[in-house]
Amino acid sequence: MELSGNTVLITGGASGIGYAMAEAFLAAGSEVIICGRREARLQEARQQHPKLHVKRCDVANEQERAALVEWVVSQFGNLNVLVNNAGVQRDIDFSNGITEFLAGENEIRVNLEAPIILSGMLVPHLKTKQAAAIINVSSGLGFIPAAKMPVYSATKAGIHAFCMAIRRQLQPLGIKVFEVIPPAVDTELNPQGRAQRGGFKANLSSTEFVAAVMKDLANDVPEIGYAMTAGLRNASRADLDKSFEQMNSRW
Repeated sequence: MELSGNTVLITGGASGIGYAMAEAFLAAGSEVIICGRREARLQEARQQHPKLHVKRCDVANEQERAALVEWVVSQFGNLNVLVNNAGVQRDIDFSNGITEFLAGENEIRVNLEAPIILSGMLVPHLKTKQAAAIINVSSGLGFIPAAKMPVYSATKAGIHAFCMAIRRQLQPLGIKVFEVIPPAVDTELNPQGRAQRGGFKANLSSTEFVAAVMKDLANDVPEIGYAMTAGLRNASRADLDKSFEQMNSRW
């Protein structure tokens, strides 16, 4: 895909991978709109990059999601790229039953339902645009699930399947579908879980990861991994099972 001349909507764009993608698309010469739940963070992002357009929105909320789509289509008629990046991650122990799952944010609504619905709502608009694309951010945990994060892993596996299916469906409409598959990246994701693991901090920055992602987007690579996730799309079941046992050996 061409990185310049686009109008791009990025969910969860005020921090982490979403913010790094916003910076990269701006630098490439595209117009960028970011949305997120925290108004203060959105305004901080715009202070850093005055050309950014910002909109407060909780994409897991049906009414706010619909308002976002109505606003962005009416205000940015040239919108041709949707980046579904917003996500939450939680440690949940199902050996305790359903209590922990119900006590916190619903990862299914944020990570899986919202990208599916936003994509569907914007397809009628995107199919009228040249160089249209949907970019969904999944995770290496969608291929090798983490026992500590079963729901998050399941939602990202769902995003992988969704990408494969709609890539085939939308191809005749001229809408490209990309899947971005991050490994562990230094972001604000799951601060409670990271604290419980001794303040875990990934060695890979969002900026470094996104720089590699942008190169693959420019080369029309449909499934974009990096480091340990680069080979996941071609890994055998035996390789995936081995990696699962290694990663979850301390559970």
